[in-house]
Amino acid sequence: MNKAVADKIVRESTEVPVELCELLRKAGYPGDTAMEGIRISSVTADSRRVRNGSLFVAVAGSLADGHAYIEQAMASGSVAVVVQDRKCLPARMSVAVIVVDDSHKALGRLAAAFYDNPASRLTLIGITGTNGKTTTSYLVEELLRAAGGEPGVLGTVNYRYAGKTVPSALTTPAPEDLHRLLCRMVEAGVTHVVMEVSSHALQQGRLAGLQFDLAAFTNLSRDHLDYHHDMQDYYASKLLLFSKYLRPGGKAVVVAAGSEAECDTVEKRDWATRLRMDIERAAALGSGERSEVITCGDVGEIRSLQMTVDLTGIHGTVATPAGELTLHSPLVGSFNVDNLLCAAGIGVGLRIDPRIIGPALSAVPGVPGRLERVETSKKIDIFVDYAHTPDALENVLATLRRLSRGRLLVVFGCGGDRDSGKRQVMGEIAGRIADGVLITSDNPRSEAPEAIIDEIERGVARRQVKRQRAEVFLKNGWHGCYDVILDRRLAIRTAVLFSRPGDVVLLAGKGHEDYQLVGGRKIFLDDRLEARNCLTQWQAADRA
Repeated sequence: MNKAVADKIVRESTEVPVELCELLRKAGYPGDTAMEGIRISSVTADSRRVRNGSLFVAVAGSLADGHAYIEQAMASGSVAVVVQDRKCLPARMSVAVIVVDDSHKALGRLAAAFYDNPASRLTLIGITGTNGKTTTSYLVEELLRAAGGEPGVLGTVNYRYAGKTVPSALTTPAPEDLHRLLCRMVEAGVTHVVMEVSSHALQQGRLAGLQFDLAAFTNLSRDHLDYHHDMQDYYASKLLLFSKYLRPGGKAVVVAAGSEAECDTVEKRDWATRLRMDIERAAALGSGERSEVITCGDVGEIRSLQMTVDLTGIHGTVATPAGELTLHSPLVGSFNVDNLLCAAGIGVGLRIDPRIIGPALSAVPGVPGRLERVETSKKIDIFVDYAHTPDALENVLATLRRLSRGRLLVVFGCGGDRDSGKRQVMGEIAGRIADGVLITSDNPRSEAPEAIIDEIERGVARRQVKRQRAEVFLKNGWHGCYDVILDRRLAIRTAVLFSRPGDVVLLAGKGHEDYQLVGGRKIFLDDRLEARNCLTQWQAADRA
């Protein structure tokens, strides 16, 4: 979480100081008589947020080691520090020192104890997977509300509860912010918390101190290989939600489906069997109890019986062990069928009546930046989607390919300082499925945008797609063409203004984000707003 977001949460908080010895006892760590009388005003692993009375937890991160900031923390008012490596202590220590085996775990347990373990008074629902977490969280939020609960959500788009919304910088917040938010949710009367759980958070131990009542796995495809060693390491990190953080007897919901373009029924069944076995094994390893696993998808217990998918939405009947339910959802795309089935599975796992599940899921109008339609009077369909992985891009393009009446056009790029291996893969996917491709910038960060685009272009070129000037191939209705437009605003403008009636335009990669990260700058840019502005301009010119 960035400092501005964290500071906003701190300003809304009124922590009550606690005795250090009592805090340690609650967190399961021994104290000693020398620590008696020391009062703790906050728990943090960020030396910039230390204030008088803080307990500073030195955590070794991927970019920096908190042990190097102990002196800074003491100078800012820390009265005690938690360390994993005593050798890293400064020569002169003026505060209490607590040595632990794992400071990541200690941070979570101490933060939970400081806020009096708020999670113990909530029903926790964790959702992990490469894609679909955000959409599923919105669906489950509405489902819980319809069932009489008061939901809170922690996710990629924002953190929200009881009418409040806090912008999110991390899908899963740092432990001190996480438990502070859970405490505020309890105070506001929240009963259930739906949490998107990232692989980074799982591997970094950010969920220490939590036990989930239900955990869901949406899917697995390539992502974050700049951080994880390989796909096996990435998969193993996802399984930690079930082996370390699912409470004894908790329930697991698994989407037993793969990319429609890649998996046939046999492959899906094999994957479903493996995933179910792995999750059952992981859950039993963690809690010693066999957890109930509910499978969703065309080879699962929660499955569609009759389903139609078009540009108006998803309509049909779903079978569940608790009875059938009917869906009339405005969400678009076959991958959203899986998200709806996952949410239905979560509802069944929580013992919500199917007569409530169907109407509640159907009532969700859409999810910010997830195949979000931009309304237009021009005879084209414009969608904005967060797809920034090969699997997500392929799924959304394959869906729109089946549903489009005319050409399918895509504007996309890839992020800098991230898994570079997926750039050519995504270029090949765009060149294979779309009729026209505009390669542009995403979040180049510290990389040269031109270098990122070059890698994408090599993937597009594999499909023997011809490079043509965008205005020319768009206006003339040509197929099998691409162009490079470095400026994302100009790329969106070109696609919207020069597309022809019947075309479908996909603006992919940014979704709900309203900024670009270029070098060290954060520049305002919202794909949805840019598209609407272009349409306004087009309408004015058309009237003239």
